[in-house]
Amino acid sequence: MKVKVNNIELYYEKYGTGTPIILIHGNQESHEIFDKLIEKLKDDYQVYAIDSRCHGKSEDTKTISYDLMCDDVIQFIKELNIEKPILYGFSDGGIVGLLVAIKEPNLLSNLIISGANITPNAFTKLDTMLTKLYYFFTRSKYIKMMLDEPNIPIEDLQKITIPVHVLAGEKDVVKIEHTKLISNSIKNSTLEIVKNENHGSYIIHTDKIYDIIKKYI
Repeated sequence: MKVKVNNIELYYEKYGTGTPIILIHGNQESHEIFDKLIEKLKDDYQVYAIDSRCHGKSEDTKTISYDLMCDDVIQFIKELNIEKPILYGFSDGGIVGLLVAIKEPNLLSNLIISGANITPNAFTKLDTMLTKLYYFFTRSKYIKMMLDEPNIPIEDLQKITIPVHVLAGEKDVVKIEHTKLISNSIKNSTLEIVKNENHGSYIIHTDKIYDIIKKYI
């Protein structure tokens, strides 16, 4: 299905009935990474799996930024009249989730993020080097966004009032200290470092993430 929000067309799929939960994928992915998670969630939740702008089947615009994707999600929730949804965001989706909770403090009931960052210098040295090299050869707008953004002040995280559950893999590309900084800066938050997992190994095309997040939702 498609819906017009923030002057673009966003593609989404809807499954199940019950408490609404919105799923937002990472950079250069689509809602399809959550296939196994959706199968687990749809028996008890109304699942909205979104393709972010410039991803999947959503409109490909010239510009992309975390702020734009945040505004897309805010308008998506309002346009579809989704009442107090849970939002689960992976990687870039987690950044978008944090921005939604900052901009619209009463829109969500609960936020779960995996492998998110609040500055571009949150990654390991090796991953930063590889990302810069990739951008040098591709000039990809997706990679440029990762190199320049996000820039979320700690003070903004401190304004978040809803429960936030911060996850990261033990071998994540986001430095563990950075993940802890995010959690420590949010008043009503929990932190879980998932053992023996990397950035997406417990999320992409696997139901491992369901067993992790079910205690939060």
